[in-house]
Amino acid sequence: MEYVPLGRTGLKVSRLCLGCMTYGVPERGTHPWTLDEAQSRPLIRRALDLGINFFDTANSYSDGTSEEFVGRALRELARRDEIVLATKVYFPSRQAPNVGGLSRKAILTEIDNSLRRLGTDYVDLYQIHRWDYGTPIEETLEALHDVVKAGKARYIGASSMYAWQFAKALHTAERHGWTRFVTMQNHLNLIHREEEREMLPLCRDAGIGVLPWSPLARGRLTRDWTEGSGRMTTDEVGKRLYLERTAESDRQVVEAVARVATARGVPWAQVALAWVAQQAGVTAPIIGASKLQHLDDAVAALSLRLAPEELQALQAPYIPHAIAGFE
Repeated sequence: MEYVPLGRTGLKVSRLCLGCMTYGVPERGTHPWTLDEAQSRPLIRRALDLGINFFDTANSYSDGTSEEFVGRALRELARRDEIVLATKVYFPSRQAPNVGGLSRKAILTEIDNSLRRLGTDYVDLYQIHRWDYGTPIEETLEALHDVVKAGKARYIGASSMYAWQFAKALHTAERHGWTRFVTMQNHLNLIHREEEREMLPLCRDAGIGVLPWSPLARGRLTRDWTEGSGRMTTDEVGKRLYLERTAESDRQVVEAVARVATARGVPWAQVALAWVAQQAGVTAPIIGASKLQHLDDAVAALSLRLAPEELQALQAPYIPHAIAGFE
């Protein structure tokens, strides 16, 4: 496993981040396809054995049980000072005033809730899960700055917003002398490449670590276009991310992945993930894993260097998409 700096920080992270949305009580929250604690533990252990030291979860995943599973596993299986633990804040756990969002009240409440569930005194990376249109960015940034100064988070990051919003946040933090975002967790894969237009150039220019989520398009890039999965039938978010109006070009991209993978003699997932990992400025794709083989394939993808003609073949069928993943 290779370890690289997280943006312009001195923090070293593995070239893969294990996304832990897959782990949580299936009956809690909005992800009925998740794995329970007994099923999750071997996957977290395997990730550690493969050298992955970077783990990402969120307060909203499976009603907080993802944080509980991940926290218990890492306390038992790893040394805290060797692990980079990330979580997120924004989505509400229930419908009530002041629950969710990025107000000062919400952030200071939710960081303590996350630390309690994770069983740790601090997180290494605390991320805003979305942009909060109802809260001034100054309020959000000052609260995050105070979280860092209180020792509850080492760094802060952001996820899924417009480039102008991220630029505004970076500028506002600099103007006030507040803690600056060091990462952007965004939606990037072979059938959703809209981040190439503005967000990725901004991140490269500003020295921001890029942590793409859904690098395999929720499995769509790993199997025949007509083949479904249990998750695809219940994943309401996924249905909103990948729409019918681009289905034909998306199918052609998937077929190109299949051709390159067949020629290489590797699983489709390795080709799709290798493409994301090779994009300029990408620090660590966030991978989901519900089977041990998913982890082995992801690590193998880091050694798969796609040739220029293969990159061209993979990218040629793409057409502009509506931006998805900001809601």
